[in-house]
Amino acid sequence: MEIIADTSEFYIERETAVAIGKFDGVHLGHRRLLDEVLQAKKRGLAACVFTFDPPPSVLFGGDAHVLTTNEEKHRIFERMGVDFLVEFPMTLETAATPPSTFIVDYLVGQLNTKFIVAGTDLSFGRRGEGNAALLKAMASEYDYDFKLIDKVKTPDGDEISSSLVRECIAAGNMEKAESLLGAPYSVTGTVVKGNHIGHTLGFPTINIYPDENKLLPPFGVYAGKTEVKEKVYRSISNVGCKPTVGGEVRPSVETYLYDFDGDLYGEEATVELSAFRRPETKFESLDALKAQLQRDIERY
Repeated sequence: MEIIADTSEFYIERETAVAIGKFDGVHLGHRRLLDEVLQAKKRGLAACVFTFDPPPSVLFGGDAHVLTTNEEKHRIFERMGVDFLVEFPMTLETAATPPSTFIVDYLVGQLNTKFIVAGTDLSFGRRGEGNAALLKAMASEYDYDFKLIDKVKTPDGDEISSSLVRECIAAGNMEKAESLLGAPYSVTGTVVKGNHIGHTLGFPTINIYPDENKLLPPFGVYAGKTEVKEKVYRSISNVGCKPTVGGEVRPSVETYLYDFDGDLYGEEATVELSAFRRPETKFESLDALKAQLQRDIERY
């Protein structure tokens, strides 16, 4: 997958099928858009994702926390088979681009698009005036096909959105979040050296520090799986600041891998947080912590 970032000056020679959106979380609604551009590969078009960095809401002072970091999106899109990812730089200047100019210059002129797919809530260009109706209206003149995708809904009739996923994560409802995402909520990072307390207690763990803008669920213990070095292990993780061993300012994800013993420092790990098990707790002693860890590992 070719990544085009930090520039509005680019050109793709191949004709492309483009999915436009923020893709925060890459939930089932997003995956519906992605399915369309991936299907277009059968017609000889390159599958392209066009997103904004930072998201427009962040540029104008909104919450910077994300469900998926850029690095996590790279991993997801590449595995799905996306050919090009454009992380379009969102600045005050580019945000002021007239919507029709945005379509003609960027989508048609530089992306060489022949097929565009978007959701009903898409907005782009100056004051967010660009929308699906404009894309549809200009399609014939500029020789591209356009497809509008309605909101994907849950069996209960709720519209799947990044906001709904965020609510689930904030509440620690990881099972519902997974049903909206189509995959367990996960955190990806580089394994770093910790304080070796886990090893001392007889439960060696790996430690990663999530990106500072990564949205984390409530501090506590989570069951799930961890992928590292192309292998997947059942795991149990503590998300938080390790209050029993002195505490840390920066939250970490400390994970025990079942059936693994070895050195993973410097490796990239993706830790799934599939189910909340208990809140993070400050224990009176390391012995009390060890006893609880033993119960956690045996139970989950």
